[in-house]
Amino acid sequence: MNPNDTLFSQVDVLFSSPNHTIYNVCINIPPRISSDGIWGSHQHSASPLKSSYPIFELQAGFILGPSIHFEPLDKYKKLLFPYGSQDTLATISSLGYALFIFLYGVQMDFTMIRRTGRKSWIVGFTGLIMPIGMGYLLHFVILKKPLVAALGDHYPSLPVVFVSHSVTSFSVIAAFLNDLKILNSELGRLALSSALVSDVLSTSFTSFATAIVSSIMGRTKIYATLGSLFAAIIFIPLVFRPALFWIVRHTPEGRPVKQVYIYNIVALLFALCWLLSRSDQAFALGAFILGLSVPEGPPLGSALVTQLELIGKSFLLPIFVTTSVMKADLSLDNTLWSFFIIGSSVIVVHFIKICACMAPSLYCKMPFNDALALALILNCKGVVDVGNYNSIYDRKQIHAQTYGVMMISVMVMATIAQISVKCLYDPARKYAGFQKRNIMNLKPNSDLRLLVCIHKQYHLSGIMHFLDLCYPAHDYPIVVDALHLIELVGRCQPIFISHQRQRDADMGLTNSYSENVFMSFQNYEHGKSPGAVSANTYTAISPFSYMHEDVCYLALDKLASMIILPFHRRWSIDGSIESEDKNIRSLNCSVLERAPCSVGILVNRASLPSDPHMSLHLAVIFFGGKDDREALCLAKRACLNPHIRLVVYHIPEKDNPKSSTLEKLLDNAVLKDVTEGHFGSRVSYREIRTEIGADIASVIRDLVDDHDFFIVGRRHDVDSSVTTGLKDWCEFEELGVIGDLLASPDFESSASVLVVQQQVLK
Repeated sequence: MNPNDTLFSQVDVLFSSPNHTIYNVCINIPPRISSDGIWGSHQHSASPLKSSYPIFELQAGFILGPSIHFEPLDKYKKLLFPYGSQDTLATISSLGYALFIFLYGVQMDFTMIRRTGRKSWIVGFTGLIMPIGMGYLLHFVILKKPLVAALGDHYPSLPVVFVSHSVTSFSVIAAFLNDLKILNSELGRLALSSALVSDVLSTSFTSFATAIVSSIMGRTKIYATLGSLFAAIIFIPLVFRPALFWIVRHTPEGRPVKQVYIYNIVALLFALCWLLSRSDQAFALGAFILGLSVPEGPPLGSALVTQLELIGKSFLLPIFVTTSVMKADLSLDNTLWSFFIIGSSVIVVHFIKICACMAPSLYCKMPFNDALALALILNCKGVVDVGNYNSIYDRKQIHAQTYGVMMISVMVMATIAQISVKCLYDPARKYAGFQKRNIMNLKPNSDLRLLVCIHKQYHLSGIMHFLDLCYPAHDYPIVVDALHLIELVGRCQPIFISHQRQRDADMGLTNSYSENVFMSFQNYEHGKSPGAVSANTYTAISPFSYMHEDVCYLALDKLASMIILPFHRRWSIDGSIESEDKNIRSLNCSVLERAPCSVGILVNRASLPSDPHMSLHLAVIFFGGKDDREALCLAKRACLNPHIRLVVYHIPEKDNPKSSTLEKLLDNAVLKDVTEGHFGSRVSYREIRTEIGADIASVIRDLVDDHDFFIVGRRHDVDSSVTTGLKDWCEFEELGVIGDLLASPDFESSASVLVVQQQVLK
């Protein structure tokens, strides 16, 4: 038994005989109930379904539908679904779909369409037009006669198959990229932009096509239907969007939107859906247009997403998916030849779409694997497509047999895309360390390039003090790229802003924190001597789970030697823990794993001397290893400041046959360079001999009050007997044993700590 074919994480055979087999199975605790991906989790890429709830939806849908005929089951079906009850179930599930489409519009930044690059326009346009055009030519010109003879009454369904499988849903692609954890990658951004273009074009095309097709009864009907469509497109944005902006303006920054506004928007949503359905338009069209009219992001967009996502997406939407699958008729009473032809048509359309999406990408010199991954992403299907197929079927534009094939194609294409993209595209490969980007290998006269990350307003003071520690001067300049990280709420598409190129207002960014960050670093640059500091400020709005992509990519692009990350804990004046953010900790761990350069985690516990002429007592606790050498090299840079007093505490290990002679030589060379350099009496060296971790903790406790700032390495020799005893008490692995010890509230220290990890060459 293959574990990928089960919901178990591991399956082992304990006993096997001709009559029976005993297995030992391992399950995940807590079990995977909701989907970790569209059809599977990120860790289990070989299996399309590893979560219980999606499987239940599909199983219930097909079992309760007309596909399976079993007399005892049919009896209970009639009991469970008596005649007339379907209307209630359809209404409730349609409300869930309307809420989902509304939230989908809320999270879509429609203004991004005018900032989309030419490549995205070409990929999105060709990926929509080519499958429709080539499919029409193939099935209605070249193979028309044999297809008419084979399909009979099902032949008119083919145009619907071509169009419906050629479109790309922005919401589906965004969810798919989010599941694969590549939303912030270069490929993910290109796929999102291309999906946005394709979605806007296809929505416009299908809306007009639906109006015309549904109005074949007469010219008056056509005018009425098209008139209602134009009224919705023009009236809703012109009337309701200004009202929604009025709500935003009258909501104080940092305060929640009043509930009465939320209730009125939901009531308006359902009213618009009802009015459009009465005029022969898709009821979800009104929800989508109203969603686009809502200002995305906080406070209104994020409030709507937060309050409606649970009831709409998590509760009612699965009911809609189940009821949609229930309509699929895959019984053997139908002609297998028709199944084969319609299924082949779906495959042909997707193949043409893949080629159409790959051609512009390959022309632009994109690697073949990335181009194929992009094409597969844009071919993915999901909930929006299920809703579209359901609407088409309810309008009797396709037969039940065609509808069943289309529903199966959603599952099959999502599965293929999920597995294939994971195999083809690895976003971490671009961070492979082909060059040494760290402080130790910097040339003597080169600039010190730093990427500093800010989440909260209070992170600014600690970052500024650290930059002062690096001693920016005309002869020793530093280049600072400051990245303000904001959690993505109420949007689908991540945003990356360069404040040197575009102002906040142009990007629709209203968060005053970004303006404060920009002004703080601008003032810091102007407050130093000319040429000492060059500061550039950026803002990245993305989910916390994928922020590390923004951090690592900017560090790679700006040739940074070190990334400075704030620690996730904040201390109060009396030294107690004031607050902590687990999301920041998760981000720090992800950056440590993937960073293309060295990384420092800054534990800011006290302000350094405000007077630049006052002495600052700096300490380095040196055990040995590349991280400690990197820390010592950074301290050497700080010693360029004549007001720095550095103490190097060297804690050597007793003779260890497993230790590398080369590592010892490198350690001694760096120690000698710093302690016997031209810094004179400002640098002192102290050797401490200990053998167990308890002695180290006692020594460090005695010296913490003598210093304002510590720089320590994160990793040490795994076989070191000196630090072995401390590892069992380490609370935060990202700080290492010594950094965790110095940051512990038990020490009651007011000294700040920088934990350094040298670049990991892959």
